[in-house]
Amino acid sequence: MKATIWHNPKCGTSRKTLAILENLSKVDVTVVEYLKEPPSAEKLLQLYKDAGISPAKALRLRGTDAEERGLPDADDATVVAAMAADPILMERPVVETEKGVRVCRPQDTVLEIL
Repeated sequence: MKATIWHNPKCGTSRKTLAILENLSKVDVTVVEYLKEPPSAEKLLQLYKDAGISPAKALRLRGTDAEERGLPDADDATVVAAMAADPILMERPVVETEKGVRVCRPQDTVLEIL
């Protein structure tokens, strides 16, 4: 199975999720450090659609200015445009496999799509 993780190495939950993926021999992991290589707005829309959540549900509030910018109440296009331009606004980590997409908070959520 292949898995892609949008990862922030400074985030403990992201590191723990990556460790789960790396410790499973059946998983071929691609790591994308999303702060260096942010996904496009189109990719974000696809990820959140596949996860069954709105972009606002995947918005990182802690440590960001998302609330001051009015993003929690903004439309999907506005939220994903902001995330694509400033990827720190993405809640992390996001993992995509052939079985689906999850925002892996807590990290054990990744097991749902393996």
